[in-house]
Amino acid sequence: MTTSRQAFSDTPTVVAGLDPGLANLGLGVVRSQGRDTVYVGSQLVRTSSRKDQSARLRYLFEQVDGFFAEHRPDALAIEGQFFHQRGDISFKVGQAFGVCLLAASQRDIPVFEYGPMEVKQTLVGTGKASKAQVGYMVRALLNMTKQPPSNHVADALALALTHLSYQTLRAKL
Repeated sequence: MTTSRQAFSDTPTVVAGLDPGLANLGLGVVRSQGRDTVYVGSQLVRTSSRKDQSARLRYLFEQVDGFFAEHRPDALAIEGQFFHQRGDISFKVGQAFGVCLLAASQRDIPVFEYGPMEVKQTLVGTGKASKAQVGYMVRALLNMTKQPPSNHVADALALALTHLSYQTLRAKL
């Protein structure tokens, strides 16, 4: 029989979260060891619509790859469902998503996808939580002194926290 204390690993786990987007892409990293989860770092990557789309995608790749090189995550949690009423926006987000998957693949980082409702349910307790509620829970769970710098970064950190929560549940089963 495993006690709840034994279900927590003493080996640090570093998880990156990624909120994909072509104009604004959020990155966040948390580290978990045992029962402690700490904020490690974050970044908001912005691209200008005045630039060529291929240049924007290259820039995203370079920034995401650099972030992975710096933080060396054990796993990547990424928002896997993105729907928008405008198909052109969904297409652009999908391109950014693909670039991020390539960056993770080249560094052998396993990728886990979570939908927005899963993240909200995990962190706030309801799949209909607001962005403000998610941001508040990210700040509270990571003992941050202030809100994440953008909703995109808050979402990325929320994805990383969601993955750690799912990982903890899997370890208990």
